[in-house]
Amino acid sequence: MEESDRLLDEFLNHLTVEKGLSKNTIEAYSRDIIKYISFLESGNISPFKANPSHIVSFLSKLKQNNISTRSYARNLVAVRMFYKFLMRNNQILTMPTAGVDMPKLASRLPEVLSIEEVGRLLEMPKTEDCLGLRDKAMLETLYATGVRVTELISIKLNDLNLQTGYIVTYGKASKERIVPLGETAMAYIRKYIDSSRSMLLKNRMSEYLFVTSRSKRLTRQAFWALIKRYALLAGISKNKVKPHALRHSFATHLLERGADLRSIQTMLGHSDISTTQIYTHVKTEQLKSIHKKSHPRG
Repeated sequence: MEESDRLLDEFLNHLTVEKGLSKNTIEAYSRDIIKYISFLESGNISPFKANPSHIVSFLSKLKQNNISTRSYARNLVAVRMFYKFLMRNNQILTMPTAGVDMPKLASRLPEVLSIEEVGRLLEMPKTEDCLGLRDKAMLETLYATGVRVTELISIKLNDLNLQTGYIVTYGKASKERIVPLGETAMAYIRKYIDSSRSMLLKNRMSEYLFVTSRSKRLTRQAFWALIKRYALLAGISKNKVKPHALRHSFATHLLERGADLRSIQTMLGHSDISTTQIYTHVKTEQLKSIHKKSHPRG
């Protein structure tokens, strides 16, 4: 194995085992570091010998390819983490990323569905058939809990407690949290387990709550396609339907009805309250929009 391949494997193993990052994040960082190492190798530069000017040149090349600011920032984060890993293992003495500034990211307010739009979306699955009932249970769970899509498709039967009405889920860095389910979501989960799930499994076994007819759990891509299809049927703008649409709507609707920010932070699994505070900005923007439409001098 070449030196660069060995380095990459060790770094990715570090991200998986010690940092506990998600599979999607690790795959993104892997692509970023492969690009970075290839850039260095094109100039016959060892990753151990790189200095800040090499980092700047790499980032400049990314800019020339019209990379987005967020992707640019993620590449720099990946390179920084790579060199922190090398320094921790005493493979370098100084950080070549020192002095290389992170770009300022424009804050993007999340797209939020109205309560009426959420209602239409949740009514789209046909609960008379197996897959429709499963989809209904999944969408209700997603809106009731605000979990990430990856967390939703990873729920296992053992994570579910319908007696007390909560699920145990594992967020970023495998951090465990307990989230209430709500009566509607619990009702549809019960119906799904009592009928559809066993019919989908066809006497096969699975530890996951939500399964396909092949006894597998859904992929993120399959769920993404599923929610887009239902949104289209519900007549909801495709610009509003993102993988986190129901998660953002969950948080915003709770805030609008008086839930405190700390409770929402706990349910969403945010480690920093500043991440949750974006929903206060969403609420402010909605109020401004209402004022502009309704006030005589808006």
